[in-house]
Amino acid sequence: MNGNDHLARTDPGALYRELSRSNLPATKRWFLGVGLLAIATLWGIGCFIYQMKTGMGVTGLNRPVMWGSFITSFVFWIGLSHSGTLISAILRLTNATWRAPILRGAEALTAFTLMVGGLFPLIHIGRNWRFYYMIPYPNARGLWPNLRSPLMWDAVAINTYLLGSLTFLYFGMIPDLAIARDHATGWRKKFYNALALGFRGTHNEWRRYHIASTIFAILIIPVAVSVHSIVGWDFAMAKVPGWHSTIFAPYFVTGAIFSGIAAVVIVMATLRKVFHLERVLTVVQFENLGKLLCTMSLLWGYFYFSDFLTVWYNRNPEEWEVFRSYAGVFLPLFLVMIGCNFVVSFPLLCMRRVRRSIPALTVVSILVVIGMYAERFLIVVPSLARRNDPFIWHNYFPSWVEFSIMAGALSMFLLLYTIFTKLFPIMAVSDIQEHLFHTTDRKIGEATVESIAMPHDTGKGGHG
Repeated sequence: MNGNDHLARTDPGALYRELSRSNLPATKRWFLGVGLLAIATLWGIGCFIYQMKTGMGVTGLNRPVMWGSFITSFVFWIGLSHSGTLISAILRLTNATWRAPILRGAEALTAFTLMVGGLFPLIHIGRNWRFYYMIPYPNARGLWPNLRSPLMWDAVAINTYLLGSLTFLYFGMIPDLAIARDHATGWRKKFYNALALGFRGTHNEWRRYHIASTIFAILIIPVAVSVHSIVGWDFAMAKVPGWHSTIFAPYFVTGAIFSGIAAVVIVMATLRKVFHLERVLTVVQFENLGKLLCTMSLLWGYFYFSDFLTVWYNRNPEEWEVFRSYAGVFLPLFLVMIGCNFVVSFPLLCMRRVRRSIPALTVVSILVVIGMYAERFLIVVPSLARRNDPFIWHNYFPSWVEFSIMAGALSMFLLLYTIFTKLFPIMAVSDIQEHLFHTTDRKIGEATVESIAMPHDTGKGGHG
């Protein structure tokens, strides 16, 4: 917010109307967009049903490549989920003053990417109607699921993370739902009133809310880190060339945060454009996200180089053959990965002009997302395609069924996010109000900077 936002500072109602444009009555364009996304999602579901009835032979999977695009998509979507909850929690704990406009959108991104990503192990396993074997419960035959199976680890970790993320998202929305209740009419007022749980904005309620939100933020960080560490251990625990590495846990977490920040930039830029939130989602938020993205690009490059260096130094024939395949059939993907994640993105992100240009930063973020999907693919497929014995080597390419299911998963994510923005406040209104209440803009030379307007008080007033 800048100095000409006096109306938003003095009139909370005007601020709410500005931040809740996404909750306006749906238009024909909105219904058209939702309809197209629903059709694409149903197409993906139909292809999954076809795969389930016909068998896994309709995919490109074959010996020895039994993990392909589905597991790649699983790792990719779970990585994107680290965007919201982890970033939001860290920014809350560090009390970063610029965080407020991106909190809600990032937390919603986490929830929906987890919902989509968690479906891919179920899609991949074959005999999908036996999914309940992944649930750790006793049965009539006295059998327990195999706790040494990576699928079991994923089921426990993802369900824990999804439950924690949904709780974190909902708890952070309670004050905003109360604000929406006070401004809404008709069915929306009843809807928000039920979800707000009687929140009235008293001093004691705010004090307890701040304490509880801090506890949630502290608890969700180790859960988020452990989830993608477990995804990395899915590979590291197998004695497959290119997978059996102790660096996979921090490497996967770093890549997850890297791709997650890029996804946040893309989502925030889209929300800013569609709902005209230019006064709230300013260059400051995008520049800071660009700095985080630049840092994670450097860390990703370090971890990838370390992984390559240890294989080169060891010169294990099987592992070295996996890396040699990057110069062969997998060369295009390798160039896309290196170019998008480091060679192109890192120099650009070092430039202040790029970080402060929202279109340029969005383009770089799209490149990072593409590069990280290529990186996930290069982790999964080449190690299986170049197993220990050359006579079983085999190349892999996804079939139209796999592409359709992946497109349906993307459509499902966009559909869920679009419906969420229509029903719930996509901006953290209460956090933005608090930030405006405690700061003011002042001119220092040619620059406009924020300064503290009054002592911090955890007890906010009413909603206005």
